[in-house]
Amino acid sequence: MKTLENSLILGILACAFYLPLIVSYKKVTIPAELKSVVAKVSVNTTSCSVTCGLGVKVEEMCEITPAGERRNCTLRRSDCLTSWICGLLHFTVPADKPFEISCLSSDATGVDSQAYAYTWRLAQGLITTNDALFKPFKNPDSVIKLSPTRESDAGTYRCDVQMTKTFKVIKRIYFGIRVIRNDLVDLDFQKSLTLEQKIVENEEEGNKQNITHIEMRQQQSFWQSKLLNEPLIGVGSGVIGGVLVSIALYFLRKIWRS
Repeated sequence: MKTLENSLILGILACAFYLPLIVSYKKVTIPAELKSVVAKVSVNTTSCSVTCGLGVKVEEMCEITPAGERRNCTLRRSDCLTSWICGLLHFTVPADKPFEISCLSSDATGVDSQAYAYTWRLAQGLITTNDALFKPFKNPDSVIKLSPTRESDAGTYRCDVQMTKTFKVIKRIYFGIRVIRNDLVDLDFQKSLTLEQKIVENEEEGNKQNITHIEMRQQQSFWQSKLLNEPLIGVGSGVIGGVLVSIALYFLRKIWRS
């Protein structure tokens, strides 16, 4: 009896094993409608325009025929997101000067304003990313304009960009702003450069005419200083020589008298 049961079980297992093999060898008939279907797919795409937050990418969309040929290709711009945390940006702003900060990058400024909501918070007087130190800052727009900038505007501004439909945060960025008085620090970058640095900067900008003027001024100052120094050196040498001769004669007379 046990032998019969075992044989029955083995027979069932054999059928279960060979049945898929038998079915797989049957020919599958593809309908004629599917053979003529043309699919439109993305065949190429650029990387996201930003490394964090909301950006854009360009996709090449083409129709693919059953033979694998591409036709009617078009370019399409679409939103992209790599990382939603963008970190901290530092700015030093002179007092009484206009300044503005924006949540969106220049590439994403053309997006639908109603699709996203912006929430600002401020840690006044602090440069920090500690979220516990921030307080709500009323500004429904993606841009904060400080015109003019006051010392009380210093601090860290945090901007959260959310999708209005899902309330998902797609970007968080911090702006650390230091405000300095104009009578304390001169922010003229050109004044702090040495002659060599100015020449290098002008070469990078392709401004050869300025380089020539700088070299001429340098040569003029060099020759002027040389012409002024030579008479001074001669007069000084003569005075020192006269003093030494006088001292030598004094000691010689003293020796002869003794």
